[in-house]
Amino acid sequence: MNDKVMVAMSGGVDSAAAALLIKKAGYDAAGITMKLWSETEVVTDTDSGIINTDIADAKRISETLSMPHYVLSLGDTFRACVIDKFISDYKSGATPNPCVECNRYIKFGKLLEKSIDMGYNRIATGHYARIERMPSGRFVIKKALDESKDQSYVLWSLSQQTLARTLLPLGDYTKAEIRELAAANGFINAHKSDSQDICFIPDGDYAAFICRSTSETFPDGNFVDTDGNILGRHSGIIKYTVGQRKGLGIALGKPMFVKEKDTEKNTVTLCENDELFSRRLTASRINFVACEDMRTPTRVEAKIRYKHGAATAVVTQTDDDTFTLEFDTPQRAIARGQSVVLYDGDTLVGGGIID
Repeated sequence: MNDKVMVAMSGGVDSAAAALLIKKAGYDAAGITMKLWSETEVVTDTDSGIINTDIADAKRISETLSMPHYVLSLGDTFRACVIDKFISDYKSGATPNPCVECNRYIKFGKLLEKSIDMGYNRIATGHYARIERMPSGRFVIKKALDESKDQSYVLWSLSQQTLARTLLPLGDYTKAEIRELAAANGFINAHKSDSQDICFIPDGDYAAFICRSTSETFPDGNFVDTDGNILGRHSGIIKYTVGQRKGLGIALGKPMFVKEKDTEKNTVTLCENDELFSRRLTASRINFVACEDMRTPTRVEAKIRYKHGAATAVVTQTDDDTFTLEFDTPQRAIARGQSVVLYDGDTLVGGGIID
C-alpha cells in the first residue's frame, strides 16, 4: 500500500486538523470535499452545483498545506442511499440514524472507492475515534481518548477491508487541543462552529422535510394507551418519536410519553415513564469489528443511542445477520431503527440496527 492519503474535508476545523496531522506524519496527501444533496440547489453525481463556503474553506486550508483539493459530487447517491432510506424508515415508524448509513455508503464507501481510483489508497477523516491493528492482524475501532467527543458509535458498520485503508488522526486529541492546533497554524476555521443535527435537515423538523420531499400528507389519527383506549387525536404519525413527551398537543393530567407507533392503524401509543423501560432487544444487519462472530453468549456494554450511556448486557448471535441483547437493568425508550453498538471497555465490538 502506498503512502498517498485522501483527506475528507468538510470545511470544518476537525477535518482541517486531520489534514494537518496527516501531512505532519509524512503522507503524500490531498483534500477532497463531498458535495451532497441539497434542497436549495440541484446536485447530482456529475454536477456539484455552486461552490459553497464549506468547499471554499476546505480549498483554502488545502492550499495552506500545499495539498491538491478536489470536489466530489455525490448528490444522486446520497439521495438514494441516505435520504430515501431515512424517509422510508421514518414513514414505517422507525427512528433511523442517517449518519450510520452515510458512513457506510458515502464516506467510507463511494469516497474511498473514488480515492482509490485517483491513486490514493487510504482515506483519513476527522472522526474522533481510533483504529488499531491487533497482533492477529485484525483491525479494531477504539473510543477517542476524549470520550466527550467520541464518535466510534457511528462507525460500527465498517468492514476490515475499509479499516485497513482508513486513518483517524484525531482520536488521541481533545477538541480544545484540535482548535488550538488549528489556530496555531493560522487556519481560518479554527473557531468555526460544529455542525448540528442532520446535515440535510438543518432546522431539525423531520416531519416537514418528509412532507416536502414526498409531497405526501400524513393524516390525523388516534392517541391510544397500552390497552388500546383512545386518549385523543394526533396530528400525523411522522411527527412523533419513541420517548417523546413535549409537543404531543394533548393534556392528560399526568406526564405521558410515546411508546410506539403503528403505521397500519395510524395510532400513536402513549404510556407513563415506567412503561418505556425494557430489558431485551433484537438487532439485524449486524457487523462485528473486534471478532468474526459472537455465537457464544458474551457480556458487553451496549449503547442504544448516540448520546446514551453504555449499559451492561449479554449478547447472543442467533444467525448470520441477527443478535439478541439482554440488559442487566431495563433501558428506557429502545427505538426501532436506531443503532445498538457493543463495547468491551474502549474497544468497539460490533453493532446492528434495532428491530
